Amino acid sequence: MANAIMLVLRWLTIIPLLFTALVAAAQPVHQPPDPPREFRAVWIASVGNIDWPSRAGLTANDQKAEFRAILERAVELKLNAVVLQVRPACDALYESKFDPWSPYLTGTMGLSPDYDPLAFAISEAHVRGIELHAWFNPYRALTLATAPTSGGHVTKVHPEWVRKYGNQLWLDPGEPKVREYALEVILDVVRRYEVDGVHIDDYFYPYPTPAKTPFPDDATYGRYREGGGKLARDDWRRDNNNQLVQQLYTRVKETKRWVKVGISPFGIWRPRVPETIEAGLDAYGQLYADSRKWLNEGWCDYFAPQLYWGIGPRKQSFPVLLDWWTEQNTKGRHLWPGIATERIGPARPPEEILNQIELTRNVAGSHGHIHWNNKAVLANKGKIVDLLRANTYQQFAMVPPSPWLGSTTLPQPIIEVAEARLTWHQPDGSAPRWWLFQARKNGTWASQLVPGARKSGPLPPAEAICLRAVDSTGNLGEATLLELR
Repeated sequence: MANAIMLVLRWLTIIPLLFTALVAAAQPVHQPPDPPREFRAVWIASVGNIDWPSRAGLTANDQKAEFRAILERAVELKLNAVVLQVRPACDALYESKFDPWSPYLTGTMGLSPDYDPLAFAISEAHVRGIELHAWFNPYRALTLATAPTSGGHVTKVHPEWVRKYGNQLWLDPGEPKVREYALEVILDVVRRYEVDGVHIDDYFYPYPTPAKTPFPDDATYGRYREGGGKLARDDWRRDNNNQLVQQLYTRVKETKRWVKVGISPFGIWRPRVPETIEAGLDAYGQLYADSRKWLNEGWCDYFAPQLYWGIGPRKQSFPVLLDWWTEQNTKGRHLWPGIATERIGPARPPEEILNQIELTRNVAGSHGHIHWNNKAVLANKGKIVDLLRANTYQQFAMVPPSPWLGSTTLPQPIIEVAEARLTWHQPDGSAPRWWLFQARKNGTWASQLVPGARKSGPLPPAEAICLRAVDSTGNLGEATLLELR
């Protein structure tokens, strides 16, 4: 057998392109099945050093080592995306002309960590075939109003935008310049970094204080009315958020159409909707987040309601809420709910997480979910990693495509073999977003994604290989197949 393989490799060295053309013609007989599609992600929170970095003041090398460990756990679980919080409170985990360096990196706001964490994170994720989505908080200015700030922080540059609420500082969403500032912060990252998505969560107007103090926007609302505005204050606040979300989607698509826009709102739109659902918070009436409208209008590419409750209780039933959100998804966007892996314990056995994932797989259309949070996954809380690996994530999966973002017709790659190495490229020399590399060994196909910029690698110990280009919206191109025996 070894001699036969060596003869094949020598022959390939002499006429690789001819061999490629011959085997490609026979590919319908041998081509592996397309991988399953499912978005499998985890949130990585930086605020308060919840997930990463684990504490402020770590060296750059220690921070990098921690992030690599996070990604290695993701690879082990066959996750295909991470959602990294890059702007917790008008501070940045990347080089920004708008916001100072985050204190969660060095312990001091404005102090450089001596590397660009976002650029590093993207590079490390992509080399492992993992998407990276940048997560922003548009309005939170300081999680503690008395925290020290550096020059360049919005509280010093634009104090007229800032409102104290409880023990925090917030930017007033009713100020048009605030919304433009938030949009420019996000678009700056879209322009300069190879992120796969941008992401906002459930923080719009702040969660009410225990005393339910009104948000201090009398002056802003007064100017709106003086300018001819007719909306009642609650409707005006919702409209401010609607404008942000709509403009975010429109302008990201104008900048880089393929970058996905994700929204992760509070999981219950309103109490008593659907009828059996109860909630102590009315996100529509208190956060002024009309998230159902955003989904109905298609102002996102994926929608990740935080369904952090169990399957059984009627008051906040995971399947009841999932079904209701599915009914609202009239534009057919991706519906990838958030799952509270962090809440595993006596009242939430780890098997509940597996069952919730199975429920998301029964939803018509796109499949996926996001784990809150990375700390629980990294720590293997309740042996959840072992259970997921053995039962739920046995197969490699690709992120589902987004057909509304368009597609390209990707031709068969050209593969050459020489001296036990593969080289490959597209006929026109272009680089796709990814390569889907599949290898058959002992009759079984294994798959992995490789960054589109990569064009060579060692010949694997396999019976056959198959290579396909993947475009920026997740569509697969034509396959080239090589039989190695």
